[in-house]
Amino acid sequence: MLDTEVPLGDLDIGFYRDDVASRAAAPVLHASHIDFDVNGRTIVICDDVLFTGRTVRAAIEALFAYGRPDRVQLAVLVDRGHRELPIRPDFVGKNLPTALSEHVGVKVAELDGVDEVRIAAAPAPIAVEGS
Repeated sequence: MLDTEVPLGDLDIGFYRDDVASRAAAPVLHASHIDFDVNGRTIVICDDVLFTGRTVRAAIEALFAYGRPDRVQLAVLVDRGHRELPIRPDFVGKNLPTALSEHVGVKVAELDGVDEVRIAAAPAPIAVEGS
């Protein structure tokens, strides 16, 4: 066991997404909390499901607004494949091959009261009146 405290933070990637301009609604923004110097550190970005890689790309861009880490690594609970960007996780809980038409939902006990991963048919698009 290490006798060192590991600093934790969270990033809001809303403004760093590559689809901000094409979304009908403005992104819902939350505060980021990076209360430590990222310069010269190894930073591990953690995500629940790795799919196209676009969320991770946005997280890396948001992280670099705080400084220049020596190294950035990626940990994911589920890697479902179908990458659109050349992003590969360093740490994977489970590789879970899926169809593009499927949705992967992750719940964790700390937030949801249960630890589970579910694969379901992708939700149908919501019809907008007048479109």
